[in-house]
Amino acid sequence: MQCSWKAVLLLALASIAIQYTAIRTFTAKHFQICPVPNPQNCGLGQETDSFDRLCDESPSFTYNITRKTHILILATTRSGSSFIGQLFNQHSDVFYLFEPLYHVQTTLIPRMSHSKNTADRRVMLGASRDLLRSLYDCDLYFLESYIKPQPVNHTTDKLFRRGASKALCSPPVCDAFRPSEVNIEEGDCVKKCAALNITLATDSCKDRRHVAIKIVRVPEINDLRALVEDPRLNLKIIQLVRDPRGILASRIETFRDTYRLWRIWRASGRKPYNLDLSQLTMVCEDFLNSVSTGLSKPPWLKGKYMVVRYEDLARNPLKKTKEIFEYLGMSLDSNVVQWIQTNTRGNNELSAKHKYGTVRDSAANAESWRLKLSYDMVDYTQTVCHQILNQLGYRMVESPEELKNTSLTLVEERNFSPFL
Repeated sequence: MQCSWKAVLLLALASIAIQYTAIRTFTAKHFQICPVPNPQNCGLGQETDSFDRLCDESPSFTYNITRKTHILILATTRSGSSFIGQLFNQHSDVFYLFEPLYHVQTTLIPRMSHSKNTADRRVMLGASRDLLRSLYDCDLYFLESYIKPQPVNHTTDKLFRRGASKALCSPPVCDAFRPSEVNIEEGDCVKKCAALNITLATDSCKDRRHVAIKIVRVPEINDLRALVEDPRLNLKIIQLVRDPRGILASRIETFRDTYRLWRIWRASGRKPYNLDLSQLTMVCEDFLNSVSTGLSKPPWLKGKYMVVRYEDLARNPLKKTKEIFEYLGMSLDSNVVQWIQTNTRGNNELSAKHKYGTVRDSAANAESWRLKLSYDMVDYTQTVCHQILNQLGYRMVESPEELKNTSLTLVEERNFSPFL
């Protein structure tokens, strides 16, 4: 009896030891390496050497397999957002979506690009945050509620700008193109790929290590705080800004009906009395509110926010892209480098014919607005937007001669380093 009692005790101790070893092994593989409570991928800029050493010494670290990096490009229309979006669209590890909030806007607030009604804005923002949260979780079925007509059997040909997402034009979603193809024309994707199978798109999203989404329908960073603080997400925000004078010039050329009175002002030299000034003031106010919040470095944005000026990206695309990917803790994919080399040396006449394209002489395009706006329009823009122009390092133009002297840059050197 005594011998049996000892045997039972030994077996119990052995069982406890085995369980303890298993728990330690599991924990070490998944939670030991990077610090809590701010879990981030190795190499995202932790200041403590011991964290870097742990990341280097542990071959079993599986962070990027078990938890995606969620990238949000926060921009406004005609600010260069399609350009920066391509940096992620071309990355082989990224599932990229082009402005999915378009469907929320057209469903909830039809025929309105920016509702001025507070209640409308609240509804729009709440629905937008819910959709973004679902998309980052690769739940693309949630999007079906906003697509009109509603998809049948999870299949649709009505997804906005489907061809702008390489992941939706490549296997397993579409077999018409090879994954290695860099420049897939948006129109070719729509023509050659069958209707979008949302189930296959969901599978493609789940297979990628990162999810990137470009949005132009959320006014400012404060509207995204609930997502930033959501522990289920690993959200990294890139706020793209551009000289408001450049945004105005681009919108006048692109949205000809909406900005018709601005074109009349440019042609006649006289400002129409019924000009909708909010088309300009809203841009500057949203930029000012958002950038002021971001640059004040509130604790809830630590490690999650970076300001990128379009002009810096246009002048030094490869250098700035490296800085962006370093902030995200991601490797710079060779497809991205190839796309930059191919698409930043284009002809501006070609880009003028394709308003939503990304092939252009990016350096020359950065301040091309100086040849498209009259001095009176520039002077008025500077008066309305002087705060954000100063904050972002854009110099004022003091005369018509200075405006046309493109040899003198209006973009000051500024170091907008990420908030780490």
